[in-house]
Parts: sequence; C-alpha cells; structure tokens
Amino acid sequence: MSLQVKGKVQQILKAESGVSRAGKEWKKQEFVIETDEQFPRKVCFTLFNDKTSLIEGLSTGEEIEVSFNVESREYNGRWFHNINAWKIEKPASENLPEPPPEFSVGDIPPEPADDETNDLPF
Repeated sequence: MSLQVKGKVQQILKAESGVSRAGKEWKKQEFVIETDEQFPRKVCFTLFNDKTSLIEGLSTGEEIEVSFNVESREYNGRWFHNINAWKIEKPASENLPEPPPEFSVGDIPPEPADDETNDLPF
C-alpha cells in the first residue's frame, strides 16, 4: 500500500543508528510534518538506512509531499506501527526555473535607415 500526503516540515528529529542482532548496521531518521487539510494533523515519518539522505537539505517550514507505506508488527502481544517514507518531493511551484530577466528599452534593436533597397509596400 503506497500513500501520499502534503504538508509543512515541523520538526526533524535526531538521527539514530545501531547494530541488529544479525550484526547488520542500521540507521534511521524521523521527521514530523503538519498536513494541509481542513483539520491539520501532525504525522511522524521514519526513513531507514539509505533513505535517510532524502531529508538532507530540508528545513522546518518547507512544504513537501511525502510518499510512504504503513506497516504494523506484533511484539509480546502489542502492535507497533511505522509510517515509512520512501520519497520526498517539493511541490512543483518550488521546482520552477527562474523567470527570465526584466525587459528594458535598451533591448530593442535600432530601426534600419531608410534606403531604396527596402521593397516592402508599407
């Protein structure tokens, strides 16, 4: 199941790392956004291992769109949930190229001098 949500970055939490029982190193990074809905909600997303680089360059207050999966697992009779982000994008309005430079009167080329070689009827 793949879902998307838009919102503003509220908080970027401290990165964590460790070693699993199997001896593999892992790292995770969590961040919180506030949604753009009529009743805004705060949602905490988790990035694992190589996906932690997706949060680099973002700062609080930035508008983003997050693609994520929801996952649940049982441990000792209790259920735990993860919201795993796998893609972060800035809205298209922020990805537009810079506008062209302003137009000025100096940008207009001079008119050619009147001479007999101009065969236009007007």
